[in-house]
Amino acid sequence: MVVEGFHGNRGLVPASPSVRLSISPCPPLDGHPLVSNREEVAVMEVVHPRCAGMDISKKDAKVCIRHAGAGRRKTIETVTTWSSMTTSILALREHLAAEKVTCVVMEATGDYWKPFYYLLEDLPGVEVLLVNARHVKTLPGRKTDVADATWLAQLGAHGLVRGSFVPPEPIRQLRDLTRARTAITRERSREVQRLEKLLEDAGIKLSSVASDIMGVSGRLMLEALINGERDPAGLADLAKRRLRSKIPELTEALQGRFSEHHAFLARTHLDLIDQHTTAIEKVTARIEVVMEPFRGFHDLICSIPGISTLTADVVVAETGADMTRFPSAKHLASWAGTTPGNNESAGRVKSSKTRPGNPYLQGALGAAAMVCASHPQTYLGAKYRRIATRRGPMKANVAIQHAMLTAIWHMGTTGELYNDPGGDYFTRRHPDRAKKRAIHQLEAMGYHVTLDKTA
Repeated sequence: MVVEGFHGNRGLVPASPSVRLSISPCPPLDGHPLVSNREEVAVMEVVHPRCAGMDISKKDAKVCIRHAGAGRRKTIETVTTWSSMTTSILALREHLAAEKVTCVVMEATGDYWKPFYYLLEDLPGVEVLLVNARHVKTLPGRKTDVADATWLAQLGAHGLVRGSFVPPEPIRQLRDLTRARTAITRERSREVQRLEKLLEDAGIKLSSVASDIMGVSGRLMLEALINGERDPAGLADLAKRRLRSKIPELTEALQGRFSEHHAFLARTHLDLIDQHTTAIEKVTARIEVVMEPFRGFHDLICSIPGISTLTADVVVAETGADMTRFPSAKHLASWAGTTPGNNESAGRVKSSKTRPGNPYLQGALGAAAMVCASHPQTYLGAKYRRIATRRGPMKANVAIQHAMLTAIWHMGTTGELYNDPGGDYFTRRHPDRAKKRAIHQLEAMGYHVTLDKTA
């Protein structure tokens, strides 16, 4: 091993390479679960003779360039450190081109990979792979930034990694918008919860009577409280529409100890809620503009029961509206984290827990699945109740998400609208089974059942 210019692990964040590590020969693949011994490394096919692995952090990146030796020539691996500033990344781009690298492998580390990926993805003749950290995890006790970069270069050189799905620029912009809207909506919900806690502190039990304290009636009552109105009957009389039937309950709920202190904090929370509402409206308007090229796919999946316009926005942004990236509906469902995992040893299944998937897509589809559960006349609603009875509501929710993604993949592939089989699909498919179940339920209630078939 020959180390040139190596001065420890401190202060290695320059705008140009500061560390050069040459290793020859290089057998680090030995001992890893993917490769059992050195003999296998010797015969393993080299897909990319010149490959680069990148271990990225907030301030810098360790880049290992691997030159595979041919015949008796030794494999050379050179590790350098590059700053995460744009000028340094552009210099790295030129360096990779000069070294004639054909493949670059980097881990998806937070958001720190984005500056490197976006500036290198269009490098001519170079395949840039963003890989899941779970897929390239190294052995415990062998982890350093340099070792990680070297390991990624070795995996990429032998074609042992697959790149993650990184959508094109228009979809990336749409993702930023939908995820920002989700984050702002959550912040708005937190402000509403803080306001509700404040009302509880003041003895105002408005949320016990009104389902939405930020509705028309609730907002009028809150504004009146802030403006100095303390008469419970007068506050309750501000109720609108259906809430007027609960005026006696409202009168009792609005009797409390609301003071000027509570009025000040309530006004602060309401102002923040209004700011979040305005921001959500602006982001939604921008989403409508960016969504225009994908409007056909968006309107197509809106025909699925339970999928609203907001849910469809998230589905388009997270899947890219391009089903050709997924070989089958099962691949899409697996990528989204709605399929059972595999954990089997010695012929015994240890766990079938679903693997981590796209949290934004799972959140949107999970809410849509709950909407489907309340629709008794749809196929998805019947499927939910059928599974929830045997396996519980949580697993039924995941199953509905899987069914939705399967339908989305087929609709995106064929361009056909959703054709709901109906809420009686399972009854029509297995009539004898439905008949036996109904008879069994009646007999369990103490009835003697005799069936006569109608003409």
